Amino acid sequence: YMARAAFLMDRIMRTVGLHGKSFIPMLSGYACAVPGVMATRTIEDPKDRLATIMVVPLMSCSARLPVYTLLIGAFVPATSLMPGLTLQGATMLGMYLLGTVVALLVAAVFKRTLLKGPVRPMILELPPYRLPSARSLLVSVAQRCQLFLRRAGTVILALSILLWAMATFPRATIDPALPDAAQQEQQLGHSVLGRIGHAIEPVVRPLGYDWKIGVSIAASFAAREVFVSTMGTIYGVGSENEAALTQKLQTETDASGTRVYTPLVAIGLMVFYVFALMCISTVAVTVREAGGGALGWKWASIQFAYMLALAYAGAWIVYAGGTALGLGG
Repeated sequence: YMARAAFLMDRIMRTVGLHGKSFIPMLSGYACAVPGVMATRTIEDPKDRLATIMVVPLMSCSARLPVYTLLIGAFVPATSLMPGLTLQGATMLGMYLLGTVVALLVAAVFKRTLLKGPVRPMILELPPYRLPSARSLLVSVAQRCQLFLRRAGTVILALSILLWAMATFPRATIDPALPDAAQQEQQLGHSVLGRIGHAIEPVVRPLGYDWKIGVSIAASFAAREVFVSTMGTIYGVGSENEAALTQKLQTETDASGTRVYTPLVAIGLMVFYVFALMCISTVAVTVREAGGGALGWKWASIQFAYMLALAYAGAWIVYAGGTALGLGG
């Protein structure tokens, strides 16, 4: 059915300067941007293909889900809006729609500026409907599971171990009479991770973030999923114990007693993750698929820079606008 879906979406995609074949890579991006970028090989026109590559990572992939579920579960009430839809579900849907709408707008900008050119007519042979065989389904599922386990067992595990070491050393001289929470806070502030966090805090403070959030964001530029494990390391709870981590986030206060995490900060943080390109694998595949060498790095750099700018601006607008409207509490 995918070939027919591309044909049916051609008229809509043309309104933003894209080809109907761009629909399949963008749809794949909801699972993972890497196969989504690779799927652009079916697009014949190089400018159409490049424009699609530049916006595929804006689709909310599965790696963003741990961040969304953690923050929505902690700060968005499960208020019923209508039968079958709660405020939490609407918030999750909103994050997906935000990425999709902005992707189409960004594609329109690229097709009218750096990648200006006519959209070629859609010529596509529609294959007959066929049910997939059980064997092909099992092979596909096995490949996806293997890819995830390799990623979880290498990049994410290695970064988690590194972050634990950075949060543990060097050891600080702490008064044993202090409460456990105070001892943990002093040790974390004295550690390598704490020093890095305090150094980058001025950059993220305009977004309403403290140094702990800043460190978690910086660590997750390798892989978005690392955000949750980093927060678990910082707060001394396992990332698998989501209930304990949620409680820590809900009760965290700064030196003045002000809550660090509020619903407004959580929404701004999710908006940041909607837009930011926090995936080394996606950068690598963009370099390769955009031409390789200096040309590939040029487009990968443009992609990373515009997405980071969108993320920072979007999070700032949410936080500053919400604060001005008195929604910061």
